[in-house]
Amino acid sequence: MEAAERKVAFVTGASRGIGRAASIALAARGFDVAVAARTVKEGESADGRPLTGSVETTAEAIRALGREALALRLDLLDTGTIDAALSRTIWEWGRIDVVVNNGVYTGPGSLDLFLDTRAGALEIMFRANVFAATHLTQRVLPSMLERGSGCVINMVSAAGMTDPPAPAGSGGWGFAYAATKAALQRMVGVLRVEHPDAGLHFFNVEPGFVVTEAMKLADPGGALRTRFAGAPPEVPGAVVAWLASDPAAAAHNGSTVEAQRLALELELHPDWRSPQSGGTA
Repeated sequence: MEAAERKVAFVTGASRGIGRAASIALAARGFDVAVAARTVKEGESADGRPLTGSVETTAEAIRALGREALALRLDLLDTGTIDAALSRTIWEWGRIDVVVNNGVYTGPGSLDLFLDTRAGALEIMFRANVFAATHLTQRVLPSMLERGSGCVINMVSAAGMTDPPAPAGSGGWGFAYAATKAALQRMVGVLRVEHPDAGLHFFNVEPGFVVTEAMKLADPGGALRTRFAGAPPEVPGAVVAWLASDPAAAAHNGSTVEAQRLALELELHPDWRSPQSGGTA
């Protein structure tokens, strides 16, 4: 397929959870997808935790839909792997039309109380959750501007917008994670203002509480799950794919969309809420 005929998405954190779901949803809407994460093969875990999922299995699911996939290793803390993954995608497919900055640091410190937060842990989280997405977007944006088309989607969090309902570890979130998500949220509004007539679109997706494999390990006691009714990863995944492909999404350019609410309004996913839960939208 010629590069001009191909639609290419690049998704970080695509081995499992929202990144995997978004990658598959993008493929269903006609994109070839470069799926990038630290875990390349099933049965491995980049940080030693017992997590299922890998970029290879995500790529297999994409190919089963008749689209092409690249399974790429990418470590948010290693700029060289970001550059290598982007270069491989451009070499193979000639372009990147959609960037989904979904990958997030999942190591120690995310649920630390403020007084327990070490400076080194805070620095690592900013490197992974803010600096990596900034570097990646700066690498891809010039070619999008040259073509006059493209889309950047950042996965943000209510943690960066609101106060926690309880301390970290007791049903709330820590300062460090919230601070990085608040910083990332500012990117798309700035990009919209700087490039108002470039033909590009920039979105934040606030997924709501989503029960992913990593969330279950980060919250083993289920404290968060007792406070929030979780949606499956396919809900924000469907919203990402809609934003990347539907012309009506332009109305949300430069803004933050609430994935669960939008998915219900546009019927992008069957209603996942139990009658007892009252929902999360």
